[in-house]
Amino acid sequence: MSGYAKLVQDLTAEDVLEQFPEVIPLQKRPNSKSSESSSDSHNDSVFTGHDEEQIKLMNENCIVLDWDDNAIGAGTKKLCHLMDNINKGLLHRAFSVFLFNDEGKLLLQQRASEKITFPDLWTNTCCSHPLCVDDEIGLKGDLNDKIKGAKTAAIRKLEHELGIPQNETIEKGKFHFLNRIHYMAPSNEPWGEHEIDYILFYKIDKKLSLTVDPSPNEVRDTKWVTAQELKDMFENPDLKFTPWFKLICESYLFQWWNALDDISKVENDTKIHRMLK
Repeated sequence: MSGYAKLVQDLTAEDVLEQFPEVIPLQKRPNSKSSESSSDSHNDSVFTGHDEEQIKLMNENCIVLDWDDNAIGAGTKKLCHLMDNINKGLLHRAFSVFLFNDEGKLLLQQRASEKITFPDLWTNTCCSHPLCVDDEIGLKGDLNDKIKGAKTAAIRKLEHELGIPQNETIEKGKFHFLNRIHYMAPSNEPWGEHEIDYILFYKIDKKLSLTVDPSPNEVRDTKWVTAQELKDMFENPDLKFTPWFKLICESYLFQWWNALDDISKVENDTKIHRMLK
């Protein structure tokens, strides 16, 4: 176990609340998507030169976690993504959606230039965070309820980022939970990621399709790819990819992709796969 992993593992809920007083304890959380108004952040120096819409999203309430993926409280997206806090062990929950059409092709997105973290990088279909609200947090505390919350968040963000109507996501395909990965990765200064990431496959039903109308503030480009086409993209030095996407691809994706016709062989792994260096 790395020194950083040991640091994170040793942090109790009490330690997190003491070290990060901006985290709102679970029992006192506002049960709202955001804790602050955009005006509170507008003059913050870390946001200098960044897009106003993306600054507003940095007020969203992420789910702050302990080592075992138990919710401690609510912390803003800004708080959870500053490397100063990440280096002290602050951890939050995320999800990553891999959306496949009925031909077995995967929808990729290139993140918009306006994004504050990891701008312009290619990644899987949709990557974001369940919020610290009742229908996304997993109030019962068991894994199935947390997965349900991650899927609810995924439906919301697929619409926000890619313009996929929520009713289409609900009616035209099915989510499959694969596993959870725990990783840390710096982005552009002063930002980074430190997440327990719920990996979700979504398969569109046969002979159906989804409306895809990306928000230009979120998504610069999209591309449907076969497994071989994605491997070819990785060989192109001009293309850059998000660190979590590369981790998932190197460790799991192509094996899972091969099982796409019978995803039951690889889904519902309850282990948290640690990828901390």
